Amino acid sequence: MKLIVAEKPDQGRTLASVFKMKKRDGFIEILPNEIFPKGAYVSWAIGHLTELSAPEQYNPGWKKWSLDTLPIIPENFKYEVVKSKAKQFQIIKKLATDPQVSEIIHAGDAGREGELIIRNILRLANCMKPMKRLWISSLTPKAIKEGFQNLLNESDTKNLYFEAYTRSCADWVVGMNASRLYTLLLQKKGYSDVFSVGRVQTPTLALIVKRELEIENFVSEPFWEVFAKFNINGKKYSGKWEKDGDTRIKTKEMAEKIAAFCDGKTAEAAEVTSEKKEFMPPLFYNLSAIQAEANRRFKMSPKKTLDILQGLYQRGIVSYPRSDSRYVTPGEAEGFSAILSKLQANPDYQPLFPLPNSSIENNKRYVNEKKVTDHYAIIPTEQVPNLSRLSGDELKLYDLLARTLIAAHYGPYIAEYTTIKTVVEGRAEFISKGKVQLDEGWKKVLPQKDSDKEPELPAVQQGETGTVLKSEVKESKTQPPKRLTEGQLITLMKTAGKHIEDKELEKVLMKAEGLGTEATRAGIITMLKDRAYIEVRKNLVYATAKAKILVTAVGGQVLASPEMTAKWEQRLHQIGQGEASPKQFIEQTSKMIKHLVSETSEGSSGWTFSEELSNAFVPGKKGGRSRRSTNLGKCKKCDGMVVDKGTFYGCSNYQKTKCNFTLSKQILGKTVTQKNIKMLLAEGSTDVIEGFQSKEKTFNAKLYWDGEENKLKFDIAGQPVNQGG
Repeated sequence: MKLIVAEKPDQGRTLASVFKMKKRDGFIEILPNEIFPKGAYVSWAIGHLTELSAPEQYNPGWKKWSLDTLPIIPENFKYEVVKSKAKQFQIIKKLATDPQVSEIIHAGDAGREGELIIRNILRLANCMKPMKRLWISSLTPKAIKEGFQNLLNESDTKNLYFEAYTRSCADWVVGMNASRLYTLLLQKKGYSDVFSVGRVQTPTLALIVKRELEIENFVSEPFWEVFAKFNINGKKYSGKWEKDGDTRIKTKEMAEKIAAFCDGKTAEAAEVTSEKKEFMPPLFYNLSAIQAEANRRFKMSPKKTLDILQGLYQRGIVSYPRSDSRYVTPGEAEGFSAILSKLQANPDYQPLFPLPNSSIENNKRYVNEKKVTDHYAIIPTEQVPNLSRLSGDELKLYDLLARTLIAAHYGPYIAEYTTIKTVVEGRAEFISKGKVQLDEGWKKVLPQKDSDKEPELPAVQQGETGTVLKSEVKESKTQPPKRLTEGQLITLMKTAGKHIEDKELEKVLMKAEGLGTEATRAGIITMLKDRAYIEVRKNLVYATAKAKILVTAVGGQVLASPEMTAKWEQRLHQIGQGEASPKQFIEQTSKMIKHLVSETSEGSSGWTFSEELSNAFVPGKKGGRSRRSTNLGKCKKCDGMVVDKGTFYGCSNYQKTKCNFTLSKQILGKTVTQKNIKMLLAEGSTDVIEGFQSKEKTFNAKLYWDGEENKLKFDIAGQPVNQGG
């Protein structure tokens, strides 16, 4: 008899569902059949049933947080059973030691974490029985049966276990030591909070803080542009003045001079160029790509995207979600026709058939075995669901995957891009750009938000002449860097900060090295939220004062270096390939931590933080209990006190009386500090705050509370102005 150990209860039940079975307490008995002549047991973990032991399990003196005990580096790492999951561990242990069980089938998720979870359970259960590995990328009945008939040897995936184990131990060493180090040193500076530090989370946070500071320190400058409308032989179009590729003019006077010079003058279409461009259908998705796309299209968080995909995978509807590949094998491509025929039966997809290309089996853009790593791209399986039975968010993701598969069988999107250079009086040059769609191609299947706003231009011939109908000056101002969305943050982690925009994910995501793995990135972002390092508002990522304080303290240390962390990831990947030593990696990590402890302890005396940053700092939670909030002043609506609520200032009586007095922490791009809120509540107004940014201009103003209207207002040079929003 064999024991099959899955990673999650749903997964275990799905694996057993293709056979005749009997449900038991904590496991399922599969009755004898063609694949298991003597039958089998199926049990499961509940995610991680084991965890690395706490420092005090190695040395009681390590329980107290003290600089004197650092660095904490065990000689040998120990795992123990998670107390809340001990019952399930005992069920697996009992089955594994049952004399009837002659072989174990490791059926954890086919990836690094799955490898670690199941092997650690068997190791703690002292199970030494022969083991085989179930390695499948989808949970359809066909894939499950084929997987059990083609089990891998235990040795085939052992290096992945070494990689995951090494990653886990290295992260423990960094997290335990660096978190204690920075927490204790920053507490000496007056910041009473726990500052969690991690091998992946801290360089990710450093990238976010870098963007935050770029936005805060950005000084907007005005510029002017000149636009002209032309009539060339009865054909009308508009253009923008340009010189040496630059359209921006530094002074209003110069811009008005150019506009006045052009008004009513002779114009010639000096150059007319047209270029036909083809855009191929998008690649299939890996996890990072679909997390970024789902965030862009649906404002869905990366964690939510992964959770939904995991649920669809466990029901056999889509393939394994934690994949880092955007390609499929020839074997998978053979199954496309069956999947597509089932999709065609759905009324939503019927209008997209028949397909322009009946097969892409020989198309290396999608089918490339050399570019498939542990798993192929995320695709729909042949188990096509009734779409009406999917939840709203499930349907969004499934539809995206289904349409991407269909779109791959369509031709390219083709457009003709035209540029006209119009010269006024032989001197002033204007550029006009236009676009004409020639073939909708795959965009019929996957509608895109068209970023190209170029209008259609008339058929102007080179050398034709006419006049300037009108010229005008428009004033604009330089814009700060854009905030990251959660989807762009996933892309940023994937590329270790080398790329920020996600316009062409196909090219950007080809880099294998980065921060974290496909499976862990969403969790890192969630961790940064939970630990009050970032806030996500309207899908945009903001770094908190706590984050800025930590990143300032870490400074140029290796812990904040995305490039170095990317190299660590690369080395861990080499361990998974059997090309690098786990022991050597842990030794190097320990050496780095020893250096970090001594250097940081000595250098902390030189840490300085601005008053504004200190005032904006809000202590988080410790030991599960909220820290006592500092009273900033009397509420303007009741007898309560105003306290810092994290993302805003609000009345302490909200829970008792539902008093809704609140003050925004961020107003027109500026952070309103606790110091200014105290002044506002005590004296009626703040100091002058510099750098408010409205749509039209940047201005300086005081903030004051209008008691009659019960609202916050600006006082610009003594002139009250309503606060927008």
